[in-house]
Amino acid sequence: MSRLEVRGLHKSFGATPVLRGMDLDVPSGALAALLGHSGCGKTTLMRIVAGFEQADAGEVLIDGRTVVDGPAGAPPERRRVSVVPQEGALFPHLTVAQNVGFGLPGRGPAARRHRRERVRDLLALIGLPDVGERMPSQLSGGQQQRVAVARALAPEPDVVLLDEPFSALDAALRSALREDVRAALKATGATGVLVTHDQEEALSIADLVAVVRDGVVVQAAEPARVYREPVDLDTARFVGDAVLLPAEVTDGVARTPVGTLKLLRGDHAGGRGLVAVRPEQFHMVGAGRGAAIATVDAVTFHGHDATVRLVIAGTDGPGAPGTAGQAVLCRTQGPLPDVGTQVSLLVAGPVSFFTTEAPTQHR
Repeated sequence: MSRLEVRGLHKSFGATPVLRGMDLDVPSGALAALLGHSGCGKTTLMRIVAGFEQADAGEVLIDGRTVVDGPAGAPPERRRVSVVPQEGALFPHLTVAQNVGFGLPGRGPAARRHRRERVRDLLALIGLPDVGERMPSQLSGGQQQRVAVARALAPEPDVVLLDEPFSALDAALRSALREDVRAALKATGATGVLVTHDQEEALSIADLVAVVRDGVVVQAAEPARVYREPVDLDTARFVGDAVLLPAEVTDGVARTPVGTLKLLRGDHAGGRGLVAVRPEQFHMVGAGRGAAIATVDAVTFHGHDATVRLVIAGTDGPGAPGTAGQAVLCRTQGPLPDVGTQVSLLVAGPVSFFTTEAPTQHR
């Protein structure tokens, strides 16, 4: 297992800065997800770590070894870093077994025996023990990606970089494959970095989620913390769904159009701003039992749950910010109300508060 450290990394292409002093610390054996919009610097960071691009400034260390020091760095083949590209990129003229064993030494009887055993073990690990003699064209897209992961793991790298490896697959296959890839990384002890713009993907399989924006990491933490305690409004909007409500904070509580809510952090001095409420925090109860009356405007059924759009008709007392007409989304697995039904709304758990003029605080 090897720790990956990125310190103050800068990279520009011409006059366009892409990385602006990026910092990232991935513990040994962890899977980190770099999550951000296209163009935020995720892939550039990955290419610098792999040795495919030179940095302008900053450092990258793997297991304490400096592999990037400004524009200088170790050759890619000496970094013990493997890459799983977006499309797998298997060699079409080689069998599956030859693809997996491509980076392994094969001279001499002992080396050839080790190579056969390593390929056999990895194909079993990814759930494809009997496809070694097939050609890549005889495999499905999901199978090809599994083989690409096995090929990356074959030389026992310290770090495995995965560049959106599931994006070309359908939803059901993508979900199953990413769980298998996570299991394979854990089994081998490799430190992994997954580049993605898919929030569900990052939250579901990563040990650490790093939200990247404009060439810096604005928040890096466990998935649950990034989701429940976003560092700023942009992160709250980007990571999952968030209902933003006007709020006025006094003595560590927020008055909102859906009643008085507790805050995740009670150290706010007070003032006006916004609270971020996750749709699953809303609960619909019988009219008159909650802090706010709302009317069901639309219901969207997803199978495993449903989202209900509601329009607030009023609040629980004088002075609460906002006016009637505020729309909110409620995610529920319970009985679905009819459009036009009046319900009361309750909010479960504390919420995050943001003053709209406050600068981002990276954490």
